[in-house]
Amino acid sequence: MREYFEELEQQVLSPLAIKSIASKGRKFSEPLDLTRTCFQRDRDRIIHSKSFRRLKHKTQVFISTEKDHVRSRLTHSIEVSQISRHMSRLLRLNEDLTEAIALAHDLGHPPFGHAGEETLNDLMSSNNGFEHNQQSLRIVELLESKYPNFPGLNLSYEVLSGIQKHRTPFDQPDLDPSDTYLSLEAQIVNIADEITYTAHDVDDAIRANILSDTDLIKNVSIWREYSNEICSEYTNLTDKQYVYLMNSKLITNQIRNAISNSKQNIQRSGVTSLKDLESLTNKDLIMFSPEFRAGIDELREYLFNHYYSNHEIYRSNKKGQLIIRQLFLALSSDFKLIPKEYYAEMSTDSKERIICDYISGMTDSFALSEYQQLFS
Repeated sequence: MREYFEELEQQVLSPLAIKSIASKGRKFSEPLDLTRTCFQRDRDRIIHSKSFRRLKHKTQVFISTEKDHVRSRLTHSIEVSQISRHMSRLLRLNEDLTEAIALAHDLGHPPFGHAGEETLNDLMSSNNGFEHNQQSLRIVELLESKYPNFPGLNLSYEVLSGIQKHRTPFDQPDLDPSDTYLSLEAQIVNIADEITYTAHDVDDAIRANILSDTDLIKNVSIWREYSNEICSEYTNLTDKQYVYLMNSKLITNQIRNAISNSKQNIQRSGVTSLKDLESLTNKDLIMFSPEFRAGIDELREYLFNHYYSNHEIYRSNKKGQLIIRQLFLALSSDFKLIPKEYYAEMSTDSKERIICDYISGMTDSFALSEYQQLFS
């Protein structure tokens, strides 16, 4: 059965796609699975990990315990995965590889979102810092240890590379300048991540009554354009239907522009094989057109100024940062507060790194509960 899927990839996928049979393999050698390709196996290992399940209760923008219907890290990751697979299919790339990278790209996020990440990075400043892409890699290579023959999940090289090098305007990992090659599958996850949070953060902001459609029409040209199109096509829309259609149009048009422009970039680049692609360093091919990018940047800037910096969200972020800081200081002063079984097999790591691992793996609700037990 695995051979069938591998042969299908050879017949269907683009010469620029990474084929399962050509994977560079795993750090620890394993027998091939009977029914799944290597990337399908990686995807399943990620989905069945504890770290993936915990994303259900981790902040996207709102602290997950405060509102029921806004996105969490889990719903965001699922949405990125769906868009990534769709885009891969349109470009005849490896959907399974793209899906595995997408599902794992936020595993390393701590509780309370980017605010939590900033605090942990500050607390770990003298211990190589904290960055969620590197933490995602640490999780799948070490912390998710449930197999007897190796630490971590032992994922394929191509999935690990996509996780380590994941970058968006919000994610800028510190990478080796000599190792900048990024597969087209990983590039798709990068832009799918941006497509997802741009569209769905607007949706969450409107539903939370932080942004209004009127203000967006007035200040954001791409929103105004899409609103005019929808209102000219439909009459008697409810507010909920209108917001849904706007969100759908924003996602659809981002995908269409990225696919169309990326096809042109690939054609202009002259690359016809993976070898050509690997030599094309420091240059992404999967991207929006310059004109469309300007419109998305205008929307993103408006979100930054009027949503991410909103007073309610600011207060929630400060609350989360206070919780993380106090937990870190308490655990540093008394290491026995951490369950012994958590760090029994991690004797080579510093005390600070173990504390950082422990806190970053917490959900929002568990971090809040631990804080209340220790300080209330």
